[in-house]
Amino acid sequence: MSTTNPTHVDQAKLAKQRADISAALARLPQGVFILTARHEDRRMGMVASWVQQAGLEPPMVSVAVAKGRQVMPLISESRHFGLCQVSAGDKMLVRHFSQPLVPGEDPFMGLGLLPPLVPGLPILADALSYLECEVTCHMDVEGDHDIFVGAVRAGHYLKGEPMLHPREDGLKY
Repeated sequence: MSTTNPTHVDQAKLAKQRADISAALARLPQGVFILTARHEDRRMGMVASWVQQAGLEPPMVSVAVAKGRQVMPLISESRHFGLCQVSAGDKMLVRHFSQPLVPGEDPFMGLGLLPPLVPGLPILADALSYLECEVTCHMDVEGDHDIFVGAVRAGHYLKGEPMLHPREDGLKY
C-alpha cells in the first residue's frame, strides 16, 4: 500500500512544469515599444513589449495588450495604432508611459511628435523607429491579453539601438 499522496505529486509536477514554461518564455527576445493610439480628441500611450512581425506582404505586426488597458478602445474605434520603438538607455520614455494616466491629461503634452501618415496618430520624435499600423484583426483570446494585428502603412528608422527587455520570469512582466 502506497503512502504517497497523488494530489501532492500532481501539484509538484504542475509546479515544475509551470517553472519550466516560465524559464523558457523568459528567454523569448522582447523589445520595448510605446504603443500609441488616438480616437477623436483622446490620445493614449503605453509601454508594450509583446510585439512581433506577423507578415511580409503586406508588412504586418502583432501586439498583445492586457485586457482593460485604456488604449484598447482607442485602437478598436480608430482602427489604427502606432508603435514607437524605445532606444537603449531611454528610461525617460519608459517611465513616462509606465505611470498611471491622470484623467483628462494628454500623455503626449510636452513630448516631441512627428507628423504621421495617419492624421493625429501620436508618433514620438525621440523613438528609435516607428510604425503606423491599420488594424486588420483584433483577437479576443481566452486569456488576459488581446491581440491586435496591423498592416504597416508607414514607418521609419530614426536613430540608435533598441532597448531590450530581458525577464527573469516568463509569466510576469
